[in-house]
Amino acid sequence: MSENSRPLRVAIVGAGPAGIYAADALMKSDTVKDRGVSIDLYERMPAPFGLIRYGVAPDHPRIKGIITALHKVLDKPQVRLLGNVDYGTDISLDELKSHYDAIIFSTGATDDRALDIPGIDLEGSYGAAQFVAWYDGHPDFPRTWPLEQEKVAVIGVGNVALDVARVLAKTGDELLPTEIPANVYEGLKANKAIEVHVFGRRGPAQAKFTPLELKELDHSPNIEVIVNPEDIDYDEGSTVARRGSKITDQVATIIENYAIREPKQGAIHKLFLHFFESPTEILGEDGKVVGLRTERTQLDGTGNVKPTGKITDWEVGAVYRAVGYLSDNLPGIPFDSQAGVIPNEAGRVFDEGEQLTGVYTTGWVKRGPVGLIGHTKGDANETVDCILKDMEAEKLLEPAAPAEDAIIELLESKNIPFTTWDGWYRLDEHERALGAAEGRERVKVVEREDMLAASEPHKVARPSA
Repeated sequence: MSENSRPLRVAIVGAGPAGIYAADALMKSDTVKDRGVSIDLYERMPAPFGLIRYGVAPDHPRIKGIITALHKVLDKPQVRLLGNVDYGTDISLDELKSHYDAIIFSTGATDDRALDIPGIDLEGSYGAAQFVAWYDGHPDFPRTWPLEQEKVAVIGVGNVALDVARVLAKTGDELLPTEIPANVYEGLKANKAIEVHVFGRRGPAQAKFTPLELKELDHSPNIEVIVNPEDIDYDEGSTVARRGSKITDQVATIIENYAIREPKQGAIHKLFLHFFESPTEILGEDGKVVGLRTERTQLDGTGNVKPTGKITDWEVGAVYRAVGYLSDNLPGIPFDSQAGVIPNEAGRVFDEGEQLTGVYTTGWVKRGPVGLIGHTKGDANETVDCILKDMEAEKLLEPAAPAEDAIIELLESKNIPFTTWDGWYRLDEHERALGAAEGRERVKVVEREDMLAASEPHKVARPSA
């Protein structure tokens, strides 16, 4: 059988939005309409959806609504989900190359970017991604979280920082109606935080919040958002930024309103947004966090800031850094550790200037962890265009075993209990049933074994390879 007489076979490693959008773009392409396309989505977790499931705050159901659109893609017969399969452990690059014409890596970014200041390794200093994974019920993270400090700092002025600050400032009972599992509810119910301080080294016009996220801070009757009026400052660069972006202007306006309003009655927790404070050191005693030291900054006319030499020590017992996510270095794939991405040109992967035949990337591991979920659609389209052009130029891989059942036979020969799209429906039904018993929409299952038992019950007792 010639290559063009069978469907184009594509493996996508990572079943989050980026990978699913790439699958959608492939299926919609006119270039492969006659030939057809057959796609396998690999995911190391037993459940799909990546950061939608394990990176979005539980009190943001509107964002989780994106899952509805992703469902429609995975419902297509051209796509198979192969979950609970860890690339580099369960399956290698060479094995993928022997079964597919093209391989797309869309593994996202789940680790925390480093913050190189003294005291960062003290007990009580955390990466925001770790905390997010805990409250989102990620099975690879601890089941408990220390929430024993009354005053807490969050470093960063992006939406992840707001998520972390909001979850820390809310009560456990406020979050109980969401999908949080029992261990997370018990942890948040015991949370002692009554003051949360968010720090950014620049001003309101440079904050990377989105307006909706910023407004949501104030929706809780238990949270009073406080901004120092002295932090409302703009230079020429800031004014230009506000004129040039409706979102930037809205964010600055919301922050201004927080700064001038009257105190909120009945709010038991205070959430401070501090601007022009650059963290310089996490202070410690006996190996534990006792404070955060910042240096006051001021605008320099361009929208950037310069130090003033004024130092402030803030009394806090825990510090969360939300300064960006970092992608994982994948086995057998080149990686730019400085930028945190796979070296690529428009999605084609390059190693020391040479294109790797048949290997592509999309999403955060392609361009870095910036932008909203919707931006990954453009990434996916660009990468898929490259694949289709390489297909027409006959520059893809030449797999020895491209048949759809060949990869299933390989996984089964290794006794890998992979999950399927039908299995996701079973897990989804199980989580909704757990929620219904408590008057909630869903309760998330945390343990891998429990996810497997719900999604692929006939595979649970199988021995591991």
